[in-house]
Amino acid sequence: MDLVALTEYLVKSIVKEKDMVSVKKFDDEEDYITIQVLVDSSDMGAVIGKNGMNANAIRTLVQASSYINNLKKVKINIDSF
Repeated sequence: MDLVALTEYLVKSIVKEKDMVSVKKFDDEEDYITIQVLVDSSDMGAVIGKNGMNANAIRTLVQASSYINNLKKVKINIDSF
């Protein structure tokens, strides 16, 4: 599964405003893939979770998928609009 599609699926599974989720991939750095996740400000707490547990779980799953598929390391930036 594509890393962007996986990230989008995981985030949309958590949020209430599914239409407001935007996930984009950037290959800016040589060793990393950067994935930017934008969600509605009302869903930011759900995506981050208590003590950042949900955000860390999403990062772990996407990084594991990247490792299994022999891709670059992944950075995930989560923000709201």
